[in-house]
Amino acid sequence: MRLRHIEIFQAIMQTGSVSGAAQLLHISQPAVTKALQHAELQLGFALFQRVKGKLVATEEAKTLEPEVAQVFEALRRVQQLAQNLRQPLERPLRLLVIPTLAQYLLPQVVPLWHQRSRQPLSIATQHSREIVQKLVLQEADIGITFHPVAHPNLLMKPLLQGTLRVIASPGQWTEQELQQPCSLASLAGQKLIGFDSHDPMSGLLNSHLQQLQPPPQIQTRVQNYQLACALVEAGQGLAIVDPFTLMGSPLPSRALEPRISITLYAMSRAEEADQPGMQLLLECLTRVVKPALACTL
Repeated sequence: MRLRHIEIFQAIMQTGSVSGAAQLLHISQPAVTKALQHAELQLGFALFQRVKGKLVATEEAKTLEPEVAQVFEALRRVQQLAQNLRQPLERPLRLLVIPTLAQYLLPQVVPLWHQRSRQPLSIATQHSREIVQKLVLQEADIGITFHPVAHPNLLMKPLLQGTLRVIASPGQWTEQELQQPCSLASLAGQKLIGFDSHDPMSGLLNSHLQQLQPPPQIQTRVQNYQLACALVEAGQGLAIVDPFTLMGSPLPSRALEPRISITLYAMSRAEEADQPGMQLLLECLTRVVKPALACTL
Protein backbone atom coordinates (compact mmCIF):
# COMPACT_ATOMS: atom_id res chain seq x y z
CA MET A 1 0.00 0.00 0.00
CA ARG A 2 1.17 3.49 -0.83
CA LEU A 3 1.02 6.30 1.72
CA ARG A 4 -1.99 7.79 -0.07
CA HIS A 5 -3.75 4.43 0.14
CA ILE A 6 -3.03 4.33 3.87
CA GLU A 7 -4.56 7.79 4.33
CA ILE A 8 -7.69 6.75 2.42
CA PHE A 9 -7.97 3.45 4.29
CA GLN A 10 -7.58 5.13 7.68
CA ALA A 11 -10.11 7.85 6.81
CA ILE A 12 -12.74 5.31 5.74
CA MET A 13 -12.12 3.23 8.87
CA GLN A 14 -12.67 6.35 10.97
CA THR A 15 -15.74 7.69 9.19
CA GLY A 16 -17.34 4.53 7.82
CA SER A 17 -18.09 6.02 4.38
CA VAL A 18 -16.53 7.38 1.23
CA SER A 19 -18.25 10.73 1.70
CA GLY A 20 -16.98 11.00 5.29
CA ALA A 21 -13.44 10.15 4.20
CA ALA A 22 -13.63 12.76 1.44
CA GLN A 23 -14.68 15.44 3.92
CA LEU A 24 -11.97 14.41 6.37
CA LEU A 25 -9.24 14.56 3.73
CA HIS A 26 -10.71 17.59 1.89
CA ILE A 27 -10.85 15.79 -1.46
CA SER A 28 -13.66 14.65 -3.76
CA GLN A 29 -15.62 11.43 -3.34
CA PRO A 30 -14.54 10.13 -6.78
CA ALA A 31 -10.89 10.62 -5.73
CA VAL A 32 -11.47 8.52 -2.60
CA THR A 33 -13.24 5.80 -4.59
CA LYS A 34 -10.49 5.70 -7.22
CA ALA A 35 -7.71 5.50 -4.60
CA LEU A 36 -9.56 2.74 -2.72
CA GLN A 37 -10.05 0.70 -5.91
CA HIS A 38 -6.36 1.14 -6.76
CA ALA A 39 -5.33 -0.04 -3.28
CA GLU A 40 -7.57 -3.12 -3.47
CA LEU A 41 -6.23 -3.92 -6.94
CA GLN A 42 -2.65 -3.81 -5.68
CA LEU A 43 -3.45 -5.87 -2.59
CA GLY A 44 -5.46 -8.48 -4.45
CA PHE A 45 -8.41 -8.46 -2.04
CA ALA A 46 -11.27 -6.20 -0.97
CA LEU A 47 -10.89 -3.90 2.01
CA PHE A 48 -14.55 -2.95 2.39
CA GLN A 49 -17.93 -4.40 1.47
CA ARG A 50 -21.10 -2.39 1.03
CA VAL A 51 -23.80 -3.63 3.42
CA LYS A 52 -27.14 -1.80 3.53
CA GLY A 53 -25.60 1.30 2.05
CA LYS A 54 -22.60 1.37 4.45
CA LEU A 55 -18.98 0.34 4.01
CA VAL A 56 -18.02 -2.52 6.33
CA ALA A 57 -14.40 -3.57 6.77
CA THR A 58 -13.51 -7.06 5.57
CA GLU A 59 -11.63 -9.49 7.79
CA GLU A 60 -8.46 -8.70 5.80
CA ALA A 61 -8.93 -4.98 6.50
CA LYS A 62 -9.43 -5.63 10.21
CA THR A 63 -6.18 -7.61 10.25
CA LEU A 64 -4.33 -4.81 8.47
CA GLU A 65 -5.77 -1.99 10.58
CA PRO A 66 -3.43 -2.15 13.64
CA GLU A 67 -0.31 -2.10 11.43
CA VAL A 68 -1.72 0.60 9.18
CA ALA A 69 -2.54 2.70 12.26
CA GLN A 70 1.11 2.57 13.34
CA VAL A 71 2.29 3.71 9.91
CA PHE A 72 -0.34 6.46 9.88
CA GLU A 73 0.80 7.69 13.30
CA ALA A 74 4.44 7.68 12.17
CA LEU A 75 3.43 9.70 9.10
CA ARG A 76 1.58 12.18 11.32
CA ARG A 77 4.69 12.63 13.47
CA VAL A 78 6.83 13.29 10.39
CA GLN A 79 4.33 15.90 9.19
CA GLN A 80 4.28 17.53 12.64
CA LEU A 81 8.08 17.62 12.74
CA ALA A 82 8.22 19.22 9.29
CA GLN A 83 5.66 21.83 10.37
CA ASN A 84 7.69 22.61 13.51
CA LEU A 85 10.84 23.05 11.42
CA ARG A 86 9.00 25.60 9.23
CA GLN A 87 7.92 27.72 12.18
CA PRO A 88 9.65 31.10 12.57
CA LEU A 89 12.20 31.59 15.33
CA GLU A 90 10.00 34.14 17.14
CA ARG A 91 7.73 31.82 19.08
CA PRO A 92 7.10 30.99 22.75
CA LEU A 93 9.69 29.05 24.69
CA ARG A 94 7.93 25.71 25.19
CA LEU A 95 8.45 24.14 28.61
CA LEU A 96 7.33 20.68 29.71
CA VAL A 97 7.31 19.79 33.41
CA ILE A 98 6.56 16.51 35.13
CA PRO A 99 3.25 16.70 37.07
CA THR A 100 5.05 16.33 40.41
CA LEU A 101 6.56 19.79 40.05
CA ALA A 102 3.77 21.61 38.28
CA GLN A 103 1.49 22.66 41.13
CA TYR A 104 4.17 24.33 43.21
CA LEU A 105 6.76 25.26 40.60
CA LEU A 106 4.87 26.86 37.74
CA PRO A 107 3.02 29.65 39.63
CA GLN A 108 6.36 30.86 40.98
CA VAL A 109 8.52 30.47 37.87
CA VAL A 110 6.14 32.23 35.46
CA PRO A 111 6.13 35.68 37.16
CA LEU A 112 9.92 35.53 37.57
CA TRP A 113 10.35 34.66 33.89
CA HIS A 114 8.15 37.54 32.72
CA GLN A 115 10.09 39.95 34.90
CA ARG A 116 13.30 39.03 33.11
CA SER A 117 12.22 38.15 29.56
CA ARG A 118 9.86 39.49 26.91
CA GLN A 119 9.61 36.12 25.17
CA PRO A 120 6.24 34.33 25.61
CA LEU A 121 6.29 31.11 27.61
CA SER A 122 4.21 28.03 26.84
CA ILE A 123 3.92 25.41 29.61
CA ALA A 124 2.43 21.91 29.77
CA THR A 125 2.75 18.93 32.10
CA GLN A 126 3.87 15.56 30.75
CA HIS A 127 5.51 12.41 32.05
CA SER A 128 9.15 11.76 31.20
CA ARG A 129 8.46 9.43 28.27
CA GLU A 130 6.17 11.97 26.58
CA ILE A 131 8.68 14.78 27.24
CA VAL A 132 11.33 12.84 25.31
CA GLN A 133 8.99 12.29 22.36
CA LYS A 134 7.91 15.92 22.16
CA LEU A 135 11.49 17.20 22.36
CA VAL A 136 12.58 14.88 19.55
CA LEU A 137 9.63 16.00 17.41
CA GLN A 138 10.47 19.64 18.21
CA GLU A 139 7.08 20.12 19.84
CA ALA A 140 8.84 21.41 22.98
CA ASP A 141 12.13 23.13 23.77
CA ILE A 142 12.98 22.07 27.31
CA GLY A 143 11.74 19.44 29.75
CA ILE A 144 12.12 19.19 33.51
CA THR A 145 12.24 15.73 35.08
CA PHE A 146 14.04 13.74 37.75
CA HIS A 147 14.16 10.59 35.63
CA PRO A 148 17.40 10.49 33.58
CA VAL A 149 16.74 9.41 30.00
CA ALA A 150 19.41 8.28 27.53
CA HIS A 151 18.76 9.55 24.00
CA PRO A 152 21.40 10.33 21.34
CA ASN A 153 19.76 13.64 20.34
CA LEU A 154 18.99 14.95 23.83
CA LEU A 155 21.14 16.48 26.55
CA MET A 156 20.43 15.85 30.24
CA LYS A 157 21.70 18.63 32.53
CA PRO A 158 21.66 18.02 36.32
CA LEU A 159 20.13 21.03 38.09
CA LEU A 160 19.58 20.19 41.76
CA GLN A 161 19.88 17.17 44.00
CA GLY A 162 17.88 16.16 47.05
CA THR A 163 17.25 13.05 49.16
CA LEU A 164 14.18 10.84 49.45
CA ARG A 165 11.88 11.54 52.38
CA VAL A 166 9.24 9.65 54.32
CA ILE A 167 5.89 11.37 54.81
CA ALA A 168 3.13 10.67 57.34
CA SER A 169 -0.27 12.06 58.23
CA PRO A 170 -0.24 15.02 60.66
CA GLY A 171 0.23 14.00 64.29
CA GLN A 172 1.65 10.56 63.55
CA TRP A 173 5.17 11.52 64.66
CA THR A 174 6.21 13.30 67.84
CA GLU A 175 8.13 16.57 67.71
CA GLN A 176 11.26 14.70 68.74
CA GLU A 177 10.85 12.15 65.93
CA LEU A 178 10.40 14.96 63.39
CA GLN A 179 13.87 16.24 64.26
CA GLN A 180 15.46 12.89 63.38
CA PRO A 181 15.81 10.87 60.15
CA CYS A 182 13.43 7.97 59.56
CA SER A 183 15.42 4.75 59.36
CA LEU A 184 14.64 2.27 56.64
CA ALA A 185 14.52 -0.47 59.29
CA SER A 186 11.66 1.31 61.09
CA LEU A 187 9.44 0.78 58.01
CA ALA A 188 9.39 -2.99 58.54
CA GLY A 189 5.78 -4.12 58.86
CA GLN A 190 4.47 -0.56 58.38
CA LYS A 191 1.56 0.27 56.10
CA LEU A 192 3.15 1.91 53.06
CA ILE A 193 1.80 3.51 49.88
CA GLY A 194 3.65 1.96 46.94
CA PHE A 195 4.30 3.15 43.42
CA ASP A 196 3.72 1.60 40.01
CA SER A 197 6.42 -0.92 39.08
CA HIS A 198 7.30 1.15 35.98
CA ASP A 199 8.20 4.14 38.13
CA PRO A 200 12.02 4.56 38.31
CA MET A 201 11.90 5.45 42.00
CA SER A 202 9.93 2.28 42.71
CA GLY A 203 12.75 0.21 41.25
CA LEU A 204 15.26 2.18 43.30
CA LEU A 205 13.43 1.45 46.56
CA ASN A 206 12.30 -2.14 46.02
CA SER A 207 15.75 -3.65 46.56
CA HIS A 208 15.93 -1.91 49.96
CA LEU A 209 12.36 -2.63 51.05
CA GLN A 210 12.55 -6.33 50.13
CA GLN A 211 15.30 -6.83 52.70
CA LEU A 212 13.08 -5.73 55.60
CA GLN A 213 11.55 -8.34 57.92
CA PRO A 214 8.63 -8.25 58.05
CA PRO A 215 8.26 -6.39 54.73
CA PRO A 216 6.14 -3.21 54.61
CA GLN A 217 2.43 -3.72 53.99
CA ILE A 218 1.84 -2.27 50.52
CA GLN A 219 -1.89 -2.56 49.85
CA THR A 220 -2.18 0.40 47.45
CA ARG A 221 0.06 1.40 44.55
CA VAL A 222 -0.23 4.69 42.69
CA GLN A 223 1.31 6.34 39.63
CA ASN A 224 1.11 9.89 40.93
CA TYR A 225 3.10 11.38 43.81
CA GLN A 226 0.36 13.91 44.57
CA LEU A 227 -2.07 11.02 44.98
CA ALA A 228 0.38 9.33 47.35
CA CYS A 229 0.47 12.51 49.43
CA ALA A 230 -3.35 12.67 49.47
CA LEU A 231 -3.60 9.04 50.64
CA VAL A 232 -1.03 9.64 53.36
CA GLU A 233 -2.95 12.70 54.53
CA ALA A 234 -6.08 10.52 54.67
CA GLY A 235 -4.32 8.14 57.05
CA GLN A 236 -3.75 5.30 54.58
CA GLY A 237 -0.11 4.79 55.48
CA LEU A 238 3.36 6.23 55.03
CA ALA A 239 5.01 6.98 51.68
CA ILE A 240 8.54 7.56 50.44
CA VAL A 241 8.66 10.47 48.01
CA ASP A 242 11.14 12.78 46.34
CA PRO A 243 11.79 16.13 48.05
CA PHE A 244 10.51 18.08 45.03
CA THR A 245 7.02 16.66 45.53
CA LEU A 246 7.00 18.08 49.06
CA MET A 247 7.69 21.68 48.07
CA GLY A 248 4.77 23.61 49.47
CA SER A 249 3.20 20.53 51.09
CA PRO A 250 2.01 20.78 54.73
CA LEU A 251 2.66 17.07 55.41
CA PRO A 252 5.31 16.24 58.01
CA SER A 253 8.37 14.58 56.51
CA ARG A 254 11.66 13.07 57.62
CA ALA A 255 14.78 12.24 55.64
CA LEU A 256 15.07 8.54 54.83
CA GLU A 257 18.11 6.90 56.44
CA PRO A 258 20.30 5.66 54.77
CA ARG A 259 20.00 8.64 52.48
CA ILE A 260 19.09 8.00 48.84
CA SER A 261 19.73 10.87 46.44
CA ILE A 262 17.52 11.96 43.55
CA THR A 263 18.43 14.55 40.91
CA LEU A 264 16.36 17.12 39.03
CA TYR A 265 17.33 17.32 35.35
CA ALA A 266 16.75 19.71 32.47
CA MET A 267 16.32 17.93 29.15
CA SER A 268 16.75 19.63 25.76
CA ARG A 269 17.98 19.00 22.24
CA ALA A 270 21.76 18.91 22.40
CA GLU A 271 22.31 21.55 19.70
CA GLU A 272 20.01 24.07 21.44
CA ALA A 273 21.02 23.60 25.09
CA ASP A 274 23.08 26.82 25.25
CA GLN A 275 20.41 29.17 23.92
CA PRO A 276 20.07 32.28 26.15
CA GLY A 277 16.32 31.82 26.66
CA MET A 278 16.77 28.30 27.96
CA GLN A 279 19.60 29.32 30.26
CA LEU A 280 17.48 32.13 31.69
CA LEU A 281 14.55 29.78 32.27
CA LEU A 282 16.80 27.35 34.16
CA GLU A 283 18.07 30.22 36.29
CA CYS A 284 14.49 31.15 37.19
CA LEU A 285 13.63 27.55 37.98
CA THR A 286 16.70 27.05 40.15
CA ARG A 287 16.02 30.30 42.00
CA VAL A 288 12.55 29.02 42.94
CA VAL A 289 13.40 25.40 43.75
CA LYS A 290 16.70 25.76 45.61
CA PRO A 291 15.41 27.61 48.72
CA ALA A 292 12.40 25.29 49.04
CA LEU A 293 14.62 22.24 48.60
CA ALA A 294 16.99 23.46 51.31
CA CYS A 295 14.10 23.37 53.79
CA THR A 296 13.81 19.60 53.31
CA LEU A 297 17.49 18.82 53.87
